[in-house]
Amino acid sequence: MPAPELVAIRPPRRGLPKPARPHLRGMDREALAQWLGEHLPGPRFRATQIFEWLHRHRAPSLDAMTNVGRAERARLQEQATLEPLVIDAVQHAADGTRKLRLRTTDGHAIESVLIPNEGRGLTQCISSMIGCSLTCRFCATATLGFERNLHTWEIVDQVYRAQDLLQAEADQAGAAWVPRITNVVFMGMGEPLHNYGQVRRALSILTDARGAALAGRRITVSTAGLVPAIERFGREGLGHEVGLAISLNATTDEIRDRVMPINTRWNIARLLDAVRQIPSPRRRRVTFEYVLLAGVNDAPDDARRSRIMPVNQRFPLAALKDALRAHVPHGRGVLF
Repeated sequence: MPAPELVAIRPPRRGLPKPARPHLRGMDREALAQWLGEHLPGPRFRATQIFEWLHRHRAPSLDAMTNVGRAERARLQEQATLEPLVIDAVQHAADGTRKLRLRTTDGHAIESVLIPNEGRGLTQCISSMIGCSLTCRFCATATLGFERNLHTWEIVDQVYRAQDLLQAEADQAGAAWVPRITNVVFMGMGEPLHNYGQVRRALSILTDARGAALAGRRITVSTAGLVPAIERFGREGLGHEVGLAISLNATTDEIRDRVMPINTRWNIARLLDAVRQIPSPRRRRVTFEYVLLAGVNDAPDDARRSRIMPVNQRFPLAALKDALRAHVPHGRGVLF
């Protein structure tokens, strides 16, 4: 195996382009109220009305906000934007899974996936970056390099455009029931914790009772193991709000160094220690993700190690169950 590549351990410098006008969907309720107070003075309830239009009703334009005065809408149009992401391709699988390609306003493509749950509802996998700042060997996004972080509004708008797609499909089919997105996982393009501020704000918006009103227990943020950001995740109480998933993918540092070069900076022991320190509700579990790579991390010894390494008396962690049950078909030569 070749030596691990250099790994970015700080948030990328090319973070976010400065928009000409702020995007209304990129502000949480408190920030929106403050911005409106500075740019559109009026009654205090106006901010909540507009926030609900943006995030509960997914208003496609300012004109849809029928209980906001025409003059106020015109002033909003002058000082802010509501331009959406655009879905320009959808792939359907036989089991109902849909893969969406969305275009940003500056022409970049990002991907999101809708996955049917066992009961009603769907889980949506969303992106946090265009490309990725890390170099995990098994990840297709890593081959794209890093372009930029996604804005808060680009993160939440993936959910809203997908729900609009489901509505349109149901209308076209004449269905009486519209499938609803009930779960969100940050497991798409990019390392979410390398875009911490925008992801944190997106979580606040998606879980706001006046907006999308998703339950925090149904949202999971996945990380390759960015230890300082995991520690911040714990300090800021996010372990009480949403789930955390650790992309582990190896049970020894020797293998993880090569599969996930970030491990050369924060090894498995350091990573697990950071996870154990996260304050969390008693029943909230941390998920450990493990992509099986033929001949690399799928030996019986890997399975045995995977079942004991996360155990901790203070904090219930989800063990890696039956790691060898289903192999991901992947030739070793493709990766190494």
